[in-house]
Amino acid sequence: MRLIIASDIHGAARHCEQLMRVIEDERPDRVILLGDLLYHGPRNDLPDDYAPKSVIEMLNGIADRIIAVRGNCEAEVDQMVLDFPCMDDFATIDDIDVWDESGRLSTIFITHGHVWGPGLHNSIDHMPQLRRGDVLLYGHTHVKVHEERDGVTIFNPGSVGIPKDGSHSCGLYEDGRLTHLTL
Repeated sequence: MRLIIASDIHGAARHCEQLMRVIEDERPDRVILLGDLLYHGPRNDLPDDYAPKSVIEMLNGIADRIIAVRGNCEAEVDQMVLDFPCMDDFATIDDIDVWDESGRLSTIFITHGHVWGPGLHNSIDHMPQLRRGDVLLYGHTHVKVHEERDGVTIFNPGSVGIPKDGSHSCGLYEDGRLTHLTL
């Protein structure tokens, strides 16, 4: 299974276009969106390429491949304009083709980082019940993370629209490996 993982687009159209090119090049089975898709939020400066209507059009163009969760900037109006569900606090993928040492399929837990998270940077310290071999994907902090804690892989792709660590980025999951991609 191949996944593109992106978070915190915040209505930044130029950087969303770069994400769309990555999606076109990588041809993922699914695109995982970790919230904060359209609105820049009251704590962030307005992105210089802020054009949420353009972002809506781009994301709706791949709606059939998207799995999305709600960020702290999503509102009901966002769901009204997007053609895919985006208001759940978390989602899981339980059928990935990675097996742990006991023969159990791993689970990918998808969240934004303000309700569930590993307590890194500005994410909440509220880990979901995950087991060795599982993966936690979260956003919210706009800072890339890739580490292991008690056998659980913790991964933050960084931010597409408003990075706080110097580079616009997303993530790639393939064959059980996670990597960061710079846009």
